[in-house]
Amino acid sequence: MKVILAGYNLDHTLIAQLRDRSGDIDPESLSPETISAAYARISRDPRPIPELRADAVSDVTAARKSNERIIFGFGHASVAEHAVFNLDILGISRVAMETLEAARLASYTEKSQRYITLDRDYVVPSEVTACGLGPAFEQLVKHQQEQYEKALARLETHYQETAPEQWAKKMGRRALEGAAKEDARYFLSMATTGQVGVTLNARTLEGMVRRLTAEPLDECQKLGAAIHEAVTGIAPSLVRYTDATPYRRETPAVLRQWIDQRRAAAPPQPDGRPVHLIDAPANGDDLVMTALVAGHASLPWDAADAQVRQMTDDEKRELIVQSLHLLDEHETPLRHFELPCLTFELVVSSSCFAQLKRHRMATLLCQPYQPALGTTIPPVFESVGLVDAYRETCKVTEEFYTKLEAANPAAAVYALTNGHRRRVIFKANARELYHLARLRLDAHAQWDIRQVSEEMIAIAKETLPLTMLLAAGKDRFAKTREMELRPPAN
Repeated sequence: MKVILAGYNLDHTLIAQLRDRSGDIDPESLSPETISAAYARISRDPRPIPELRADAVSDVTAARKSNERIIFGFGHASVAEHAVFNLDILGISRVAMETLEAARLASYTEKSQRYITLDRDYVVPSEVTACGLGPAFEQLVKHQQEQYEKALARLETHYQETAPEQWAKKMGRRALEGAAKEDARYFLSMATTGQVGVTLNARTLEGMVRRLTAEPLDECQKLGAAIHEAVTGIAPSLVRYTDATPYRRETPAVLRQWIDQRRAAAPPQPDGRPVHLIDAPANGDDLVMTALVAGHASLPWDAADAQVRQMTDDEKRELIVQSLHLLDEHETPLRHFELPCLTFELVVSSSCFAQLKRHRMATLLCQPYQPALGTTIPPVFESVGLVDAYRETCKVTEEFYTKLEAANPAAAVYALTNGHRRRVIFKANARELYHLARLRLDAHAQWDIRQVSEEMIAIAKETLPLTMLLAAGKDRFAKTREMELRPPAN
């Protein structure tokens, strides 16, 4: 595992001096703390902001004291959001990657298992070594990697034979190779390592470290400590409270114990549905229309609601059409579309969840991966004769999972493949569902998340037929817009 501080924001005057090589620069001033300190004084100091920044740059010690007093003394933590860091994070498992990327207010660009042929790097968790299962774990992971390599070779041969014209062209071959990689990875373990570039502010970073150090897995705790160490020398006045709190560390176990003591019977078996709507507003379309009327006619909510109730069905549709008729595949619907929210229970593979988690404006509540939920098998495996090999790999994987779970339940997830599943509660408003549709219904989207998204969007259109009128993939948006906004025939 490596965490490298790749960059951070600096006062522009310092950047100009460095570029022009003019004047002496105090190395201590090369810190994002000066910007935070300057902006913290805007509300109470009448001087122009450039003067406040100049003061902070000229006396970094005073700037740090100001940050500590304002952020930690007065509790104005938002000041720390003006300091931004870039981190290179390398050599962490898919398990730790999911935990890291649970932080909503950060940006991530991750090494993709869809586009890169993976080598044999993987994590051997300390928990596995401690219970004496290290050699057996490594044997399992190597078996999974060997099957990945065999599957990749077979899939590439399949595409070369079935689509020779596309394979002969550079871009076409690249697309087919990507399809082979994205399906072969279902054999791989979640212990497989990756790398990610992260951009986040100091306030988010502090919360991320505190959450990681509260995790039961040693890898996550070490990742939190490494992130803290990477920035603490540059911005000591902005990141302070990084220790795991009892609330974060102990609450999950307390809740599990409380629930287990009161569980009357064995839980029902999963019904196999990948997408299940569990909550939706009864009048979601009306919520959006009332918000549109209230906001654009400057009316109280009750008056706008009364006006919407008096509209005919044609008038309601026309109101939504007016709000969407200039929308294109790159625009986001108006914020009024955020009012109706839909909540789904999903059963998704690790590969699917790797993309679902990117929708950070939604609410994702995740259960652990469970072999009892089965595995997702890429459809192409049937065509190339990989189903039996994949099922055998999953069988061996689950046998080891059972042994490891008995010794350390939290660490057992490392053994599972990218095809193993978990339950996720996914709550999103209609505006975010438009974003989901644009990305995940597009023809270029990976098939696993596209299938799940298609079901979600179909349910959303049934529940909110007017609000979701133009929910479509980017590739079909123009055609959908033309069809749905066409004037009705007389």
